[in-house]
Amino acid sequence: MPLNKLRNIGIAAHIDAGKTTVSERILFYTGINRKLGEVHDGQATMDFMKQEQERGITIASAAITTFWKEHQINLIDTPGHVDFTVEVERSLRVIDGMIAVFCAVGGVQPQSETVWHQADRYKVPRIGYVNKLDRTGGDFMEVVAQMNTNLDANAIAFQLPIGVEEDFQGIIDIIERKAYAFTDHDRIEMAIPEEYLPRVDEARSYLIEKLSDYNDEIMNLFLEDQDVSSELIKKAAREATIKLLITPVFCGSAYKNKGIQLLLDAVIDYLPSPVDKGAVVGTDINDLEKSHIRCPSSKEPFSALAFKLITDPFVGQQTFVRIYSGKLTNGMPILNSTKGKTERIGRIMRIHAKDREEIHEAGPGEIVALIGMKITKTGDTLCDPEHPICLENITIPPAVIELKITPPTQKEQQKMGEALRKLSNEDPSFTVRVDEETNETIIAGMGELHLEIIVDRMKQEFGVDAVVGEPAVAFRETLQDEVECSYKHSKQTGGKGQFAHVVMRIEPNPGKGFEFIDKVKGGSIPAEYIPSVEKGILKTLELGILAGSPVVDVKVVLLDGGFHPVDSSDFAFQTCASICFKQGFMKARPVLLEPVMKIEVNTPDDYIGEIVGNLNRRRGKIESMRRHRKGSQKIDGFVPLQEMFGYSTALRNLSSGRANYSIEFFQYMPVPPSMQVEQLEKIRKAKENK
Repeated sequence: MPLNKLRNIGIAAHIDAGKTTVSERILFYTGINRKLGEVHDGQATMDFMKQEQERGITIASAAITTFWKEHQINLIDTPGHVDFTVEVERSLRVIDGMIAVFCAVGGVQPQSETVWHQADRYKVPRIGYVNKLDRTGGDFMEVVAQMNTNLDANAIAFQLPIGVEEDFQGIIDIIERKAYAFTDHDRIEMAIPEEYLPRVDEARSYLIEKLSDYNDEIMNLFLEDQDVSSELIKKAAREATIKLLITPVFCGSAYKNKGIQLLLDAVIDYLPSPVDKGAVVGTDINDLEKSHIRCPSSKEPFSALAFKLITDPFVGQQTFVRIYSGKLTNGMPILNSTKGKTERIGRIMRIHAKDREEIHEAGPGEIVALIGMKITKTGDTLCDPEHPICLENITIPPAVIELKITPPTQKEQQKMGEALRKLSNEDPSFTVRVDEETNETIIAGMGELHLEIIVDRMKQEFGVDAVVGEPAVAFRETLQDEVECSYKHSKQTGGKGQFAHVVMRIEPNPGKGFEFIDKVKGGSIPAEYIPSVEKGILKTLELGILAGSPVVDVKVVLLDGGFHPVDSSDFAFQTCASICFKQGFMKARPVLLEPVMKIEVNTPDDYIGEIVGNLNRRRGKIESMRRHRKGSQKIDGFVPLQEMFGYSTALRNLSSGRANYSIEFFQYMPVPPSMQVEQLEKIRKAKENK
């Protein structure tokens, strides 16, 4: 398949906008499926996990290869629920173009905004698809207006619907000036209804006027008031879309089989191929300042990014990769430049959701699954050992909610540990740790649903029926002052003793994580013990000091120290550094950090007072209120996560069930001093009761 006939696309949107139904219709019309799979009856091809079918939502991004008009389309369906935002993140990192699906009734919803900004970060060209136009309250042009107001999308309608709500009958292609009606299997060309002709001319003129800003040829024809050919409009629109200057918007109703063939045409016409996206830029593995580029060509050295791991009961672990350059063949040795180790390819698979087809080689632009990878994780770069390169990693958001989890019997401890290890390998936003004081296993993730799914998968896939505690907020700790501290560790226990001495400065490092700087001069600490000092501090950061929560955003500068030729050891320096850091940390005004969520509430005007009052009582901070639709408003603000438990019930009661909300992680912020004392006391009592 020539590279210019390849499309790597994702489908993303707010939960319930109809992404998976759009995917199912695409598979049906491209001939992959013989029958239509529906989300609501658990038959969707892309939602093949048991948990997805039970809940009617997408949890894991599914990849599938299909064909349309002699083009190969690698399609990734992504989740809409905020708890699975990392699935969207990693999909956006590897796709070339995106279909952003919007509900014609809901318009631009909170998660649509999140996904849009994620796509902005990775510079992904996109087209819009306004779905559910057959629903009561559906309004195509209103959604296009919201895309411009809320997303700054420079959205332009490329189609117009014929009829609205239950009278939605067909679609008009503005560029070609053609109208279509739809049966379950076909689109039928028809005459444009008389009353729509002025609107089509007006919409076409507006489209040409917008494109004239980006194309000189169209500009000249527009100024001379001459007609512009469909071919020229499409060519200019494609260039502007790929450069992220405009967002073409299409319409339809996926559930009623209207508009999907035209959407597939739009994917071919306006979204980029790997050639259009051009070269990928990576860094030198030995010098981060030096960059390398890889063009999408099979003649270039091999480079690829691993973006997803799945444990399959039949073939074991599958590692999904996007190939950017070169060729990948069975049995070929490749370098994992992130880990600095070599891997050997076992088998290469082309994936069709839960089915797979073995292939012997894959080239640039392809998305395939590899079997037999031992050390590769999400975000790792794979490359030619002779031409190493490191590609941009994937941003993983921090976990915000925790659960204590115990196996039903001590015998199953190992089985549970193995299941959790495999699940955390698959999902980098899910973490597992053991509380050393209480010896409890604590799992952490992006939200209650995220952890509920993990526990359910543990039961269904690994046969571990664990006992789960109440969800709790995942705190972090940091310091506010700069402090210099010194500690001498000396123990004589008969025979060889322990001796180490360190002097360090610890200081806040906001937003930059942990940094360790060695400024020891004159060999007062031998070079082989410097890593021991760092290791001792890192272990302490993980375990926490104030409340047993991980310590973040700290810089440690090692200034001086001392050693003993006989009694100094790796263990002595680790212990000494740990104690020194703990003592310094407690003098540096330590503070507890809590996750603060960005919240958006959609409510009818009648309930605004009560909802704002309730958010204020939950320590919420209202940032803005804006009109959403006639008679309703959107409230934007920030609220600490620990105040949000039980909020859905409270909101339902306050608004007689008419308001809805969505939250997503914003950032960690200091707990107010009075609450910190209370929180620490609560944590201390909980540990005493163990």
